Amino acid sequence: MLQQSSSRRAVIYTGGSLGPWSLALAQPDDYLIGADKGAFYLIQNGITPHLALGDFDSVDADALATIRAEAEETAEYDAVDKDWSDTELALREALARGYRDIVIAGGLGSRFDHSLANVQLLAVAVEAGAAAVLVDDHNEIRLLTEGARLTADDRYPYVSLLPLTSEVTGVTLTGFAYPLQEATLRQGMSLGVSNLLLADAGFISLRSGSLLVIRSRD
Repeated sequence: MLQQSSSRRAVIYTGGSLGPWSLALAQPDDYLIGADKGAFYLIQNGITPHLALGDFDSVDADALATIRAEAEETAEYDAVDKDWSDTELALREALARGYRDIVIAGGLGSRFDHSLANVQLLAVAVEAGAAAVLVDDHNEIRLLTEGARLTADDRYPYVSLLPLTSEVTGVTLTGFAYPLQEATLRQGMSLGVSNLLLADAGFISLRSGSLLVIRSRD
């Protein structure tokens, strides 16, 4: 039976780069999904995933046996027959279970194709009316289709804006070191790269398009 939630947050641990920073993300009320070896990572660190899913081609037989024994629920998919990556499966399952606040940890790593695909998955969440964010030790990435308030965060001092659609129009920034007023950002432009907040908060507004907001640190 699908669990429905409009208030709790889902945190997805995928098979990309994980570390102590990712364990610190989990809060007591979070619904924890381990995708492929992300499930084993949680279990290795004493955390029980509510749901483990994927084709589990990144873990050996012993690890898979551990996942089956320890996870509250396990969903296994055939590596050939499935059309979606394990991360996409996890995101779509979180959405299907009613979660509209979703964090994806480990979705960025050495495989640039996987990283880029996971960035594009943010559009799937937006289309479903959800807020999703990709997080690793150096980056926090979200997708905006309307205005937002950004609160200063010492972990991620730099703010970059990149269009996911061919162009984003009416981009206005207030509270930033480099403000914009009704700007149009097109793919291939670096105008929105590496900005800084001047105070405790800044504001981003736009009129059309989908805008990636990438907060980062060196």
